[in-house]
Amino acid sequence: MTDHPIRLLLADDHPVVRAGLRAVLETEPGLVVAETATAEDAVARAAQGDIDVILMDLQFGKGMGGAEATTQITARPGAPRVLIVTTYDSDTLPAIEAGATGYLLKDAPPEDLAAAVRTAFTGRTTLAPAVADRLMNRLRAPATSLTRRETEVLSLVAEGLSNQTIGQRLHLTEGTVKAHLARIYAKLGTDSRTAAVATATDLGLIRR
Repeated sequence: MTDHPIRLLLADDHPVVRAGLRAVLETEPGLVVAETATAEDAVARAAQGDIDVILMDLQFGKGMGGAEATTQITARPGAPRVLIVTTYDSDTLPAIEAGATGYLLKDAPPEDLAAAVRTAFTGRTTLAPAVADRLMNRLRAPATSLTRRETEVLSLVAEGLSNQTIGQRLHLTEGTVKAHLARIYAKLGTDSRTAAVATATDLGLIRR
């Protein structure tokens, strides 16, 4: 247990959702709840230093999104922990890479939500089962592993080289380069050079 209450900030653009979360969390001993309707306000409030844990939505109607806000919040020294609470179980990696301590879905049981807040406060990670399964499957999936040659090709694509130039650099025909790219697109689930580079960079398969 902590010596002082855990100070929470609910960041969600839906008043009904904030009211529901507040109703659940305020019944828990040792939790003090504030709220805001925008990601920008969450960033500003976090900078004041009087918040311990932020329950952050990912999707806001307009303006900054939850992942971007999380990046800005967690970049500061002594930042509050950010716990993503959303209706979506996709977009998981960007939120976690942004520095989120955990990721829950809004249909989580009330006791799970309160437990996740306490877990986040101590700096440990909480992931909703559906999110954890998605992450593990993505990490395990052989489709996200590129061969050495595919990595070379995509790294040169990231440098902005054309298929013809890549072929010359690697002593391959232009057709072979295109074949490598087709396999890369299939493995990464993308359909363009830009998307393939972005996805491979996010997964740590290549460095920009």
